[in-house]
Amino acid sequence: MTAWLFAAGAAHAGLPVSLRDQVVDPNGQVTLGELFVGAGSASDVVVADRVGPTVVLDATAVQRIARQAGLDWSNPNGLRRIIVRGEATASGHNVQVLSWAHSLAAGDIVQPGDLIWSKAAGAPLDAPRNVDAVVGMAARRPLREGDSVAMRDITAPQVIKAGDMITVVYEDGDIRLTLQAKALANASAGDTLNVQNIASKKIIEAVATGADEAAVGPEAQRLKAARATSQYALR
Repeated sequence: MTAWLFAAGAAHAGLPVSLRDQVVDPNGQVTLGELFVGAGSASDVVVADRVGPTVVLDATAVQRIARQAGLDWSNPNGLRRIIVRGEATASGHNVQVLSWAHSLAAGDIVQPGDLIWSKAAGAPLDAPRNVDAVVGMAARRPLREGDSVAMRDITAPQVIKAGDMITVVYEDGDIRLTLQAKALANASAGDTLNVQNIASKKIIEAVATGADEAAVGPEAQRLKAARATSQYALR
């Protein structure tokens, strides 16, 4: 019986394929043949459309599409996402990229006038697709005029600074309690940080929700779960 089950499993196994080291798409339609070595007759199956210089694919979704097309990709490296670049980006031809109109200091908040579209030999793998993804964010480090914009170089602006006196809110249904605490770390909205209760001197964990305000209790747990889901989706 066991041998029969193994034989049945083998009969339904797809054609083994491996992900290419550099995934390049020449025409705006990403196919299994562009993604995998050995895709064979499934090479022309379209997985996604590419509009900008790059497109980020969910590895689990790609694996499912490959399986439906008769391919078996085991994803041995446990990838969460696959980045596909346009042929022009990969070959070094000029492409339109979002660039810094002038230099910014670490912590500066990005304004629309800080950004321009320009031509470059290639775009960063995490290049933003539009201005709205960047405006309102803060520079993680000094940024140089003319450099291409990369999402790794920006972050949500800080709403709490270490040493600030902040309001910590506990909410559960109709119950709402507040206390004053001292922030022990910098934090952007959604970040988890330690704070010290001014009255008891006890150190507690909270989630930053706005300017000099943080949450504990059920709301903090909800925000943590939302942050984890968002980060997982981006991988």
